[in-house]
Amino acid sequence: MITFSRTVFIYLIFIYLSTSALAVSERVVTTEWLASHLNDPTVRVVEVSVNPGIFEQGHIPGAVNLRWHTDLVDTVRRDLVAPERFEQLLSQAGIGNDTTVIIYGDHDNWFAAWGLWVFEQYGHEDVRLLDGGRKKWEQERRPLSSIPQSHRRTEYRISEPRPELRARLSDVLAVVEGEASAQLVDIRSTDEFTGRVIAPPGVQELAIRAGHIPGAVNVPWNRVVNPADGTFRPVEELKALYAEVGIDGSSPVIVYCRIGERSSHTWFVLRHLLGFDVSNYDGSWTEYGNAVGVPINNPSGRVWTGT
Repeated sequence: MITFSRTVFIYLIFIYLSTSALAVSERVVTTEWLASHLNDPTVRVVEVSVNPGIFEQGHIPGAVNLRWHTDLVDTVRRDLVAPERFEQLLSQAGIGNDTTVIIYGDHDNWFAAWGLWVFEQYGHEDVRLLDGGRKKWEQERRPLSSIPQSHRRTEYRISEPRPELRARLSDVLAVVEGEASAQLVDIRSTDEFTGRVIAPPGVQELAIRAGHIPGAVNVPWNRVVNPADGTFRPVEELKALYAEVGIDGSSPVIVYCRIGERSSHTWFVLRHLLGFDVSNYDGSWTEYGNAVGVPINNPSGRVWTGT
């Protein structure tokens, strides 16, 4: 009887751990899974890529294209797409409130993760990321289409938005000034973090000052993916990576980068692979580094643009 109880106990623990792992990782799908669900009417594939025109050159069959710089932002204000416009976009894409949305993109899912963050901001329940994005799909020589596909229109309605997934400048300043408790993670390159450069070469969005937010730790976003195919590293490796700088999920986390896209990738990892309480500061360094009256940290000593 004792042996049976112990066996049952071990079995229940196994089931619990398996269920917990599923709960953390169910936001990621493999290329194999997606290939077998391309004709599933309950699934809609969405591409959100960095480079304009790449969708038109070839995309996953049946996918719809959401352009990060026009569709998912307010083009007049620096803000997310308005709720009414978001509802219109998803309705035109044939996405319903109960649709399983799979998002993918180029550059190891930079803006795909940002697109997923926007979907979650507006409370879409079932939105997932394709592990490896375009890179892995193309490496495996899976089918691509250059033919646009229309879908039956729906009447999408935002139900339960999640504004707590977004951090504002005031939230960050409260942490810097000791009025709130959270850990700051800067996911930019080491040169950006130390202030040697303002931004990566060739970008347009700049700040007047270089450096990082006081108290932030630096974990470049690309350390969480396998360079060969853009897939996420194993969960245990990710835990160890962040534990090295004191990020273990015991405190809320705020992530940031330059304009919020790379940090969305890290936000996804911390929230959906590690289960941490995390928000994304999409104002990021272009807002903070240009703000008047806020402190910065600049180890390189090159504080001002051009110096």
